[in-house]
Amino acid sequence: MSEKIAAGPTLIEHAGIEIIPESERTAKPRDLFWPWFAANVSVFGMSYGSFVLGFGISFWQATLVSVIGIVISFALCGLIAIAGKRGSAPTMVLSRAAFGVHGQKVPGIVSWLTSIGWETFLAIMAVLATATVITQLGGDGDSVALKIIATVVVAALIVAASVLGYHTIMKMQSVLTWITGAVTILYVILTIPHIDFAAVFARPDGGFAQTVGALVMVMTGFGLGWINIAADWSRYQKRTASDGAIVFWNTFGGAIAPVLLVVFGLLLAGSDDALMTAVGADPIGALATLLPIWVLVPFLLTAVLALVSGAVLGIYSSGLTLISLGIRIPRPSAAAVDGIILTLGTIFVVFFATDFLGPFQSFLITLGVPLASWAGILIADILRRKKDYDEEALFDAAGRYGAWDWTSILTMVVTSVIGWGLVINQFSDAEWNNWQGYFLDLFGWRDDWGYANLGVLFALIASFLVTWFARAGRIRRQEEA
Repeated sequence: MSEKIAAGPTLIEHAGIEIIPESERTAKPRDLFWPWFAANVSVFGMSYGSFVLGFGISFWQATLVSVIGIVISFALCGLIAIAGKRGSAPTMVLSRAAFGVHGQKVPGIVSWLTSIGWETFLAIMAVLATATVITQLGGDGDSVALKIIATVVVAALIVAASVLGYHTIMKMQSVLTWITGAVTILYVILTIPHIDFAAVFARPDGGFAQTVGALVMVMTGFGLGWINIAADWSRYQKRTASDGAIVFWNTFGGAIAPVLLVVFGLLLAGSDDALMTAVGADPIGALATLLPIWVLVPFLLTAVLALVSGAVLGIYSSGLTLISLGIRIPRPSAAAVDGIILTLGTIFVVFFATDFLGPFQSFLITLGVPLASWAGILIADILRRKKDYDEEALFDAAGRYGAWDWTSILTMVVTSVIGWGLVINQFSDAEWNNWQGYFLDLFGWRDDWGYANLGVLFALIASFLVTWFARAGRIRRQEEA
């Protein structure tokens, strides 16, 4: 039987993976703008300018792939957000329609690891940015006490907001949007003099494989990094909400700030090779070195709040995913558990790891392959369906969606195995990931296509096509039941 929650707002949202009752579905599509914009207006978006140019492509190539990659990846999030409106449940519960009530645990584990990785990464950057800015102000940025305080404050902010839940987060994001947006504009104005247009436009074009690699990296770092939580924020939408409006506001809110920030980041990184290298070690802190002293404190506070904003979305959803895997604890407790993991991960990297950006990117690409496969399967499933979900069946292994959908599970497994053979570990400090790229070696493609991360695109497209044709009849029978 499906689970319902009682109506009536409280300070702490107690709804877990239950179906949201009709009385609580009051959100409008335009409300989706706030969480997605606030989570992506961070100055960290400018750092991607350095990452993209690092593929050895020109400014114009980098601009093209950045715009295309950001917009398409958030549009894919918008398509999955449609499911939230149709089923009023978290993303991983809704994917039970495609994988089966128990089969959903396969992509659920991948989703949980991805969310935990993202939120920990954002927390780490907030702590490192604090240390760098304190150093710029003349303090001791390497102080253990400072880093401990920064870690505790950042983790506490993230966990507190995620424990309070949906309504608090939506209000918080609408406020943070204005604060982070204003300081980001100030940053752009103050750093424009650092742009050397001659140096930017003098960068030579890269090859097709390099361009594709940059495109996949942008898609993975932006929209695809959020795609496993997209329906979590649309489950409070009215059933009468337009599918097209949900896709638009999800895409517009998520993409508009990153497009502008990445392009500006390309101009900064393309002007200064030293800055481009520094961003690789400390993405936020390196950008702060371009600012005058008087603006460093507001920059620091805004950068940390923006990173916290993104991490809050991740930890809120990772808690929901944890419950969907069968962990029977209240949603606030699930968020707190993930908060403890986030804090421990941040402490390890900040105090003990010598480098984290390389291993993180390697981790991101590795999980990006099965996550892209899951996304292709779910998007095809959503587009094939014409009716709302059977809410009872989402919680009943004997219902119309069944316990295991082996077509979807095998599709995800096979496309992931092939996809991992088409990506390589690009980082010397992540040798544990050198097992990938076996098909590139088999066909002699490593030198030409090794850094293009073709496996992510393959997993996404192949899974979509297989699901679109192989599960059409099953979906039709489910909706006729």
